Amino acid sequence: MRLPTKEDPDPLRKPDNKQEVFADGDFADFIQPIFDTLDLYHNQGVDPRAVAIAFKNLAENHPEAELEIVAMEKRGDDKILLRAKTAAGSDKSQLSAEYFDDYNQLKALSQSQQLLLVEKDKRIISLENMVDTALKQPKFYTQGDTNMSDISGINIEGSSNVSGIAGNSSIANLGTISGNVSIALNKLPDATDAEKPGIKELLSQLQDAIVQSTYLSEEDKAEALEQVNTLAEAGKNPQESTKQKTAKTAITMLKGIFTGLPAVASLVEATNKLLPAISKLFGLG
Repeated sequence: MRLPTKEDPDPLRKPDNKQEVFADGDFADFIQPIFDTLDLYHNQGVDPRAVAIAFKNLAENHPEAELEIVAMEKRGDDKILLRAKTAAGSDKSQLSAEYFDDYNQLKALSQSQQLLLVEKDKRIISLENMVDTALKQPKFYTQGDTNMSDISGINIEGSSNVSGIAGNSSIANLGTISGNVSIALNKLPDATDAEKPGIKELLSQLQDAIVQSTYLSEEDKAEALEQVNTLAEAGKNPQESTKQKTAKTAITMLKGIFTGLPAVASLVEATNKLLPAISKLFGLG
């Protein structure tokens, strides 16, 4: 609705039929969904996979919000409004800010990095397909009964422990953990001096060395990557005493995991250089 002007006298009123008016109580019912739903408007090119992962993460991080997708609406050629029902009292501003912060980080990842996050997770793929379908349809697209308890399947605790992946396997999906590390690293600032790599660059090199190692078992790789993820989280405030303690523990754990590897292993050569440099940036020596 808008105020009429000389140039455009149409007030865009509701109901659309100008001969009708709302009956008592009808306007409240009409306007209420605007207040009850979390409206996530996407423009400038929508990435369906990033939408699916970000919404899943939001629902898992805030189970008290009881997020439930109730509608998707295409706006223009490449814009979409994702509308989700929330529990009473939910802080929609906080939820929206957290969602888009995660979405923009995910959108910046390469397709291969994104695929690592959704590997074997049919529920994320299902939501991605819904968004993709909505974008391709020139009409209002509604998907009811899309409770996120049915879409979840990756439980993240403390941003480092991943479970419930690939059919509840006891060993977390390596690709998913590596993808989570990449997201955490992308949140760290780039080094100001190209000749002096910072925490982000050093941890990225360590991540690559772990993933490419031919001597570590899949279980050891998963554990090592979890410690790298812990270091990435601590790297947001590397001079804070609690973060330094966390980093020291993670580095000790990594040294333990790498103990016993052949001296010729490329990972040993890499970590002999990387771990001391990382320790120094955390003020640990």
